[in-house]
Amino acid sequence: MTSTPTATRTLIDVRGLTVAFPTDRGVVRAVNDVSWQLREGEILGIVGESGSGKSVTARAIMGMLRSPGRIDSGTVELAGRDLLPLGELAMCAVRGQEMAMVFQDPQAALNPVMRVGDQIAEALLVHGVAKETARARAAELLAQVGIPDVERTIDLYPHEFSGGMRQRVVIAIALANKPRLLIADEPTTALDVTIQAQILELLVELRRDLGIAIVMITHDMGVVAELCDRMLVMYGGRVVESGPVAEVFAATRHPYTHALLNAVPRADAGTEALPAIPGAPPDPARLPTGCAFHPRCAVAQDVCAAERPELSARGDGRVAACWVSERGGTVTVLPTPTVRSRSVPASSTPILEVTDLVTDVGSRSRGLFGRTPPVYAVNGISLQVAPGETLGLVGESGCGKSTLSRTIVGINRPASGRVVVDGRDVTAMDRAALAQVTSTVQYVFQDPYASLNPRRTIGQSLTEALGVAGVTGQAARTRAAELMDRVGLNRGHLDRYPFAFSGGQRQRVGIARALAAEPKMLICDEPVSALDVSIQAQIINLLEDLRNDLGLGYLFIAHDLGVVRHLSDRVAVMYLGRIVETGPAEQVYGSPQHPYTRALLSSTPEPETGARDRERIVLFGDMPSPANPPSGCAFRTRCPIGPLHRSGREICSRTTPELGVTPAGQLAACHYPGEL
Repeated sequence: MTSTPTATRTLIDVRGLTVAFPTDRGVVRAVNDVSWQLREGEILGIVGESGSGKSVTARAIMGMLRSPGRIDSGTVELAGRDLLPLGELAMCAVRGQEMAMVFQDPQAALNPVMRVGDQIAEALLVHGVAKETARARAAELLAQVGIPDVERTIDLYPHEFSGGMRQRVVIAIALANKPRLLIADEPTTALDVTIQAQILELLVELRRDLGIAIVMITHDMGVVAELCDRMLVMYGGRVVESGPVAEVFAATRHPYTHALLNAVPRADAGTEALPAIPGAPPDPARLPTGCAFHPRCAVAQDVCAAERPELSARGDGRVAACWVSERGGTVTVLPTPTVRSRSVPASSTPILEVTDLVTDVGSRSRGLFGRTPPVYAVNGISLQVAPGETLGLVGESGCGKSTLSRTIVGINRPASGRVVVDGRDVTAMDRAALAQVTSTVQYVFQDPYASLNPRRTIGQSLTEALGVAGVTGQAARTRAAELMDRVGLNRGHLDRYPFAFSGGQRQRVGIARALAAEPKMLICDEPVSALDVSIQAQIINLLEDLRNDLGLGYLFIAHDLGVVRHLSDRVAVMYLGRIVETGPAEQVYGSPQHPYTRALLSSTPEPETGARDRERIVLFGDMPSPANPPSGCAFRTRCPIGPLHRSGREICSRTTPELGVTPAGQLAACHYPGEL
């Protein structure tokens, strides 16, 4: 994916950067003595868990620190000019013209009441560009970042764009004044793998065609492996390792780097327990003595707790701060994974059976001219989940995954089809049916903080859920403490509020609340997508333990194919309301038969530098709207082997393919299965 940078001159030189935040508990150094350089046309990846100081470093460089943050020491030289002494007016001239930043959430970065063309033009107008010139340049930039039909889309509002297209608009704004440095802060974290592949491809083209240097802040080690030239690993506000990506991945010199790499679930791996990093990242206000990582380190020695190691050169442009590797010891030891025994329940009766389910999300109300046309977000889905089994459900945003899950639990009403829960037909979703669903199926949400009442303690949230299940009084308090033990939390923290917990801990609380009703099945809707890779591994292992110990069935919804591969026994791939491929996980991943499945897998970054030259299928465009689906095969408008690329395949435009058995054994809905 990458191309070798042609220039070798240093563009930005960060030396001894220290950023402090005065608090009631004293001064917190969120960034402490950080140094790195970036050459022209080079891509530097900065990785680390939340709270490691990545984003604060970027904001300090841009002069965009949030109050009361301050820079206590250091220099930031851009092309030989120190930026830190500059006032706000001078920095305004530097931002945009010399360097620009792309933020994680494009929806929050864009003004919802301004047309996208005006927002791009505004970035030019503030630097003195004439209005007519700014408008023409905005159109040019939209075309440059791959926005189609520029004459029309330039006058659209942000809400009329998909997530990937909004991120392209943000990149266009950043490029407006032709900066030499682009800082991208988690620009693909919230995107589907197909859209992520498009954005990464765009960044590579910008580097190749314009010579832009890029700082990529991310927690995705696959993105670093496939995109970056050098990497910087941060922990507790400090740099713990840096060097060329290929050398660091081949032989890590810090146990934290090694642990991060191995905690990543991989689409081409098996289902063994992930070697999760124990514990959580440290509080910047209360860093451990010595090496900040030593309480979580599998190879820590006595000196690690007593003295902080300094960064030292290890050859080949490598530096690391580790007593163990400096003394010649190995850092490639991981925490011993818990030995798991997987028992298959004797009963094979499914907990959940869905047959030909259709959900209409468009005909809920009457307009001026009558009822609105139907919009089938779920269009003929059939699936089963057995006790102790995990069915993984994957697909891009808008394919109908969450609508399907919401229909199963009664939030959406089915237009047709059948839903059977624990042997009982609950399709009618009347009061008795909903009671059956509630007692059998529970939901684990994507955002644990949004799903918890911030004004209730964790104990109150759990006892409320237990009360719905008929457990009250002292029995509820005892059961709440047992649930905390079950999900690996301290029962003494029941009186704490959600804000006092980390993201991973809040997700454990969400799982505990779901277990309160003693369900037979959990629907997990993107339960780890918002978590760091290390915390994600802990939650995945917890879900595995619960499934194996309690015999729970899972419908596991995610867009991360590595996570789905790790947890799932079977996989179903959805596209525009239909399942286009399904079967045992090893078959679907090992020999995908539908071109959409193949594209999803090839778009998934792998934490291997050797994967840069692998075959890649980048799907362009967005998924069609379910309000106006294509005729025939819904995927044909983006299919690399469909009628747009292969003549004589009019059948794809005329006839909707049905799920059928393929030579590889799984089911696929494609007229030409296995060809890609």
